[in-house]
Amino acid sequence: MAAKDLYEKDLYKILGVSKKDDATTVKKAYRKLAKDLHPDKTKGDKKLEDRFKEVSEAYEVLSDEKKRSEYDEMRDAFTTGRMPRGGQPGGFSGGGQNFEDIFGGGSQNDIFANLFGGGRRGPSKGQDLQTETTISFRDSIFGREINLRIDNQTVTTRVPAGIKDGGKIKLKGRGAAGQAGPGDLFVIVHVTKHPVFTRDHNNLLMTLPVTISEAALGGDISVPTLKGEDVTVRLAPGTQNGKVLRVKGRGITKDHETGDLLITVNVHVPQRLNAKAKKSLEDFAAETSEDSPRRDLKERAGA
Repeated sequence: MAAKDLYEKDLYKILGVSKKDDATTVKKAYRKLAKDLHPDKTKGDKKLEDRFKEVSEAYEVLSDEKKRSEYDEMRDAFTTGRMPRGGQPGGFSGGGQNFEDIFGGGSQNDIFANLFGGGRRGPSKGQDLQTETTISFRDSIFGREINLRIDNQTVTTRVPAGIKDGGKIKLKGRGAAGQAGPGDLFVIVHVTKHPVFTRDHNNLLMTLPVTISEAALGGDISVPTLKGEDVTVRLAPGTQNGKVLRVKGRGITKDHETGDLLITVNVHVPQRLNAKAKKSLEDFAAETSEDSPRRDLKERAGA
């Protein structure tokens, strides 16, 4: 793409956002378009493939704060007439100003190089491409091999163990072809939610439902792990709701470090009781009436 083509293109319009929209809005707009225009869906439609590349190109600039600022400056100069329409890379003047006056040094080539990672002198490297894929939570923890469809070709790569939602994989030389060699392919990885586990850095987190009697009396409870095997945790008598139990070394291994499994106790209160169970609880309440958890609540509230 020539530098003037970049000036003339409204990258905000390409993504369907406004200049005032923040980075989060820009990202959401790109994700939606990239999902709809992904080569896996367009089935070789050249027009839609070109649109996908155009959207990726726009997002590459607008998702980077520095590139976005430089683009806004150039675009403003172009639309206000400070940069003549049809202007070519190199020196120019307009209204008594040249490029260096407007942008405080450097040339159009320099700014363009900053935006797309290459100057206009000599053979240019192919454009970097970006695509997205979605994997399960479990696969994000242990890693897996995936196949991607890029320009009607299948690209195989491995998602590294421990990758986070929104993590990016760089596939060198898998981008668009260019005179100086192909560009790179960047794969953004989305991770689906797990019904039981979440993560915090290298720690795995889960909530463990326990009964009132288990919390009051204590005991050993079998707990599932992400690997499929169970571990046994011990509840101390009188375990309170929200208590966090730690199982060492059962978390996520990344960069040669392994986190822990953190288990939050959630005391389950039954919604329905049969007559016998209700009588037992009433007897329990009578026997423990002097041990009210609200005994000094009013006193503390008025302190």
